[in-house]
Amino acid sequence: MSVSPCQIVHDNIHQRQSIGQLIEPAPNSEQLQRAVHAALTAPDHHRLKPTRFIVISAAQRQAFGELLAESMQAMGEQDQTQIERVKQHPFRAPMLLLAITEVQQHPKVPEFEQLLSSGAAIENLLLSLQAQGFAAMWRSGPVVESKHLKQSLGLKEQDFISGIIYIGTAAKEIAARAPIDLTPYLSEWGV
Repeated sequence: MSVSPCQIVHDNIHQRQSIGQLIEPAPNSEQLQRAVHAALTAPDHHRLKPTRFIVISAAQRQAFGELLAESMQAMGEQDQTQIERVKQHPFRAPMLLLAITEVQQHPKVPEFEQLLSSGAAIENLLLSLQAQGFAAMWRSGPVVESKHLKQSLGLKEQDFISGIIYIGTAAKEIAARAPIDLTPYLSEWGV
């Protein structure tokens, strides 16, 4: 008995979960490009394409960790335990992607629509990575709002770091997602 393409897509969506323990392998260049291509098909009013991605390879994790620590200090963090913890974050996965939303001024596309488009792009990216056999975790935290971090990445003040995507292969099996009762989430409007 064959499985329909619709069932395959829905299974991929329902199985997607954030995975915190990631190991090698990470996607190769072709696999990453496939995922980014999927990301850029997200709904996008006036096709502004506000989403960009910056790759942090395994070889760049230490330097990026140091940049994160500097950025936390620039924000006023003085707790050395927290600073050291943030410095180690990039080692949670063999590859990181920074998801950037470059907000553009447009008379018909407000900022919130561009942020929603970026969120949809990130979800497409996560689903594509999963369909290719990889696992990921979408994180943020206070550091993504750091002016120092944005400047170091060459971003404009109005740009958003919409997330740090940790990517690799799941280190262990993860329990299936619990079934979702749709009752509190789906209703019919009527007057």
